[in-house]
Amino acid sequence: MNPIQEIKQGPLSGLKVLDLSRILAGPTCTQLFGDMGAEIIKIERPYKGDDTRFWGPPFLKDEDGNDTSESAYYLCANRNKNSVAVDLTKKEGQAIIRELAANCDILVEILRQVI
Repeated sequence: MNPIQEIKQGPLSGLKVLDLSRILAGPTCTQLFGDMGAEIIKIERPYKGDDTRFWGPPFLKDEDGNDTSESAYYLCANRNKNSVAVDLTKKEGQAIIRELAANCDILVEILRQVI
């Protein structure tokens, strides 16, 4: 069994985490949950994504060695996550979050505004 498969079968395997966090503390927390096997659903803003996607340098390099637009910071704090873009300012987006939250075991949030 390879190390990635072992992680997915960790002590938190079977738990679902809804990640509404941003910046450092929340993404690091949910990343650690993912490292221990939990399924992470990260919510990002449509067309912008997480604030930290563009924080750099350093940036991820493409196959030719050139910088891409994704920061190494973002990639390091968001491994093991499934990312979904949801507009929290719209009623439809809020309904999606409520439905996801109802089907998750853990909610982690650090929001600028309350939905």
